Amino acid sequence: MTKTYKVVGIGNAIVDVLTQSDDSFLDLMGIEKGIMQLIERERGEMLYGAMKDRTQAPGGSVANTLAGIGNLGLSTAFIGRVRDDALGRFYADEMAQGGTDFVNPPVTGGELPTSRSMIFVSPDGERSMNTYLGISAELGPEDVADDVAGQAEILFLEGYLYDKPKGKQAFERAVQVCHKNGGKAGIALSDPFCVDRHRDDFRHLVRELDYVIGNEHEWEALYQTDLSAALEQAAQESGLIVCTRSGQDVVLVRGEEEVTVPVKRVVPVDATGAGDQFAAGFLYGLAMGHPLELCGRMGVAAAAEVISHFGARPEADLKALFAKAGLI
Repeated sequence: MTKTYKVVGIGNAIVDVLTQSDDSFLDLMGIEKGIMQLIERERGEMLYGAMKDRTQAPGGSVANTLAGIGNLGLSTAFIGRVRDDALGRFYADEMAQGGTDFVNPPVTGGELPTSRSMIFVSPDGERSMNTYLGISAELGPEDVADDVAGQAEILFLEGYLYDKPKGKQAFERAVQVCHKNGGKAGIALSDPFCVDRHRDDFRHLVRELDYVIGNEHEWEALYQTDLSAALEQAAQESGLIVCTRSGQDVVLVRGEEEVTVPVKRVVPVDATGAGDQFAAGFLYGLAMGHPLELCGRMGVAAAAEVISHFGARPEADLKALFAKAGLI
């Protein structure tokens, strides 16, 4: 049976507000370099006010991945929550223009504004993210429609949703509906701190889901051991695992099959979205039924494109890039 969507994502709908800054500014503002920190509304407003030459773009890890998959021409939908305010309408419109169905209309009324992340990009391309979760943290099972989750060939989940009980329930409902209708479901582990907060749940998910994507630090945090031992254990528990490592080979394991995909080292202009676009290329390959190695190479090519410019979503035509690299 043909599904409406090749890939449906569920995650935080966050407007990214970006600016460039140096390390001394980060120190001055008490921002920890290179990681994502959750902040309260007041601090969010203070940091927003301190940003010079801001640019804004629709963000959120899974939403960025869907934008990459949409760029490659596959049908996608996003389950997320924004408020009916200026940022929320901007977000919904931009997603739709990028070819992804934004299935839940912006919420009118409600206490919390649309979520935003203040991202400070250093000269070395590292990004320091300060995220005020706002209304997207209220995403719950009632936001998951059967004709969306059930119409997905592949469902892609964002680990950050586990930070709220309702997000966790939304997640579980989406997986249940997807699996019941013969789809595949998987997760991105999101970040090592997120893994630390939800280790038991994530360990359980590795066993339940069809694929799991994480970087070296996330896998080590999940199993509280070194990388090779962590991946060995994960491979025994999950259908398909993927491990990305900064500037090093990507490892993919499915049953007895293990593949390593080399990465060409480049100095990033902006590292924002590297993991999100790796997931886009990888899931595109998976949706098209390509061999594991080719899925990995597509992920690497998409990640290389996004770190070559400012912002977390592809600017080039990824299909043309893939063709040039001999991937399609």
